[in-house]
Amino acid sequence: MKIGIIGTGLIGANLARKWSAAGHTLRIANDFDVATRDKLAAEIAGTPVALKDVVADVDAVVITIPLNAIPSLPKRHFDALPSDAILIDTSNYFPARDQTIPAIEGGMVESLWVERQIGRPIIKAFNNQLAYTQAHKGQPAGTPERIAMSVYGDDTEAKNRVIGLIDDLGFDGIDAGPLEESWRQQPGTPAYCTELTAPELRNALDRAVKERSAKLRDISLKRLEAFGDGFLASLGIGEYTLGHTSKDVVQMYRSLES
Repeated sequence: MKIGIIGTGLIGANLARKWSAAGHTLRIANDFDVATRDKLAAEIAGTPVALKDVVADVDAVVITIPLNAIPSLPKRHFDALPSDAILIDTSNYFPARDQTIPAIEGGMVESLWVERQIGRPIIKAFNNQLAYTQAHKGQPAGTPERIAMSVYGDDTEAKNRVIGLIDDLGFDGIDAGPLEESWRQQPGTPAYCTELTAPELRNALDRAVKERSAKLRDISLKRLEAFGDGFLASLGIGEYTLGHTSKDVVQMYRSLES
């Protein structure tokens, strides 16, 4: 598959490395950090391109930038995207980082807000795992206790293709429903960064309570801060400091329901 990736942060880099290893062709765009874009493209033998060119002749485009940066993506850049290409969003809403977005604060599902900014249908995926999990915990299909990832969207065929890409990463993919239900895997829900198998993940998605998720999201950030000075910054670059590990972070997220 020919895939364009907008963004070279942790998620974008993880996806690029694993999909390149699986035989996919990658085009990498990041007009705000050209040096990082070029370094990643060289590492995976991908093609570094300008943002306006990342949509040309691809089967899928992944937008993996902070949510508050999405409105800066000109809608006209997506005009050249083939009509049958998949557009995937990986973003999460954190008001402390993204600033307050009134529509989301008022109850709009984050992914529907993103879809409105882009002006094209999207598939929601890859946003509810730690970057460390994505990079290090993939397993071959059929492995017992293989971690799962959920996919939301309104196009079943597109979701099935994304599930294939999830398998290439080393995880089980599940079709979790329409885009309007994608809040069930956002921060503050039982499905967020809790490393669950497919049956466990479906159960967690069913248990999600939308009215509680924002409060639990904010509680989770305070608990991460309690791990020690600089922990959130280290987490943001995919490292763990002060003796804490990914297991500690996963356990913290699992404990939010209690």
